[in-house]
Amino acid sequence: MPPTPPPTAERRAAYAAELARGTDRFHEPRRDDCPWCGSTRLRTRLRTPDLRRRRPGTFVVDECGDCAHAFQNPRLTPEGLAFHQRDPREGVPDGLAERLLAARGGAGHHRSAARAMLPFGEPESWLDVGTGLGYFPAAAKEVHPYTSFDGLDPTRRVERARAAGRVEEAHVGRLTDGPVATRLRARYDVVSMFHHLEHSPEPREELRAALAVLRPGGHLLVEVPDPDCAFGALLGKWWPAYGQPHHLHLVPLPNLLGELEALGCVVVATDRRAPHVPHDLSGALALALGRALPGPDAPWRPAPPTPLQRTARRALGRAAAPLLASTAGAERLLAPLLRRTRFSNAYRVIARKEP
Repeated sequence: MPPTPPPTAERRAAYAAELARGTDRFHEPRRDDCPWCGSTRLRTRLRTPDLRRRRPGTFVVDECGDCAHAFQNPRLTPEGLAFHQRDPREGVPDGLAERLLAARGGAGHHRSAARAMLPFGEPESWLDVGTGLGYFPAAAKEVHPYTSFDGLDPTRRVERARAAGRVEEAHVGRLTDGPVATRLRARYDVVSMFHHLEHSPEPREELRAALAVLRPGGHLLVEVPDPDCAFGALLGKWWPAYGQPHHLHLVPLPNLLGELEALGCVVVATDRRAPHVPHDLSGALALALGRALPGPDAPWRPAPPTPLQRTARRALGRAAAPLLASTAGAERLLAPLLRRTRFSNAYRVIARKEP
């Protein structure tokens, strides 16, 4: 990944002007009940700053005492989400640390997820929601060579995926957008969501919209972080899957199964082993090192780092690289064992839409 050029004075001034208006408008009012079951038995599970990009703000994750649903509270407003999603390459760690924090598994993981659909026949059409640059469809074509893969993403990256030949049709937007849902209604045999549902402000609406674009008898494939993962309790705010401020909901497996059944689906497969991606310890280490090192230049910082801070960041980052690499290697060796325990960090559900 090429280095990000330093922010211009104009961009820094624009961020300064926006932050001078305050950040209260970035948050909705705090809610006193669970958005999943309505219970008022809430406890604070996590309070953290933005550890990855160091944007301003403190973020709270509450957990329901009845259904164990975890959610950002207060939740970001659309304006707040736009602020925190702007300039996605700014203020992130460099090199190995960023690759660890962005880990979603490589092509092998994608092919494994695609093979999970083999027992249910060869789909004619498949929509990958939140596809980004289309790396999953590109890998899945090796498993399903006769399937037509389309991509949906809220950003223009999906158009780059189409230009690269990774998807056949590129749809910019969200499933819950009326025009998108109408255009794609009952069109697909498979809809996949890989680490997408946790970003949705309303995961139930997202599930209903996904079922609307499925044909009767089609299948919904969902992978999400597992909030029951033991690394969440062990690592606290350093657990990468908390992903604040971008992860709005962490849905426990029983809750997702219950919702799919309430929507008239038949759950045909669940898996807490294969979706595990070994990056919890190395990702936590990358976050901790990023917090300890002088921050990178970013337009929301009031002033650029000094030459001494830049030099110290580069030198300390290079010195930490072997530690990060060895931690990542140890995690990969331990992965076959960890994915069989409560340290597995994700789960997969396949549900069939009944006629």
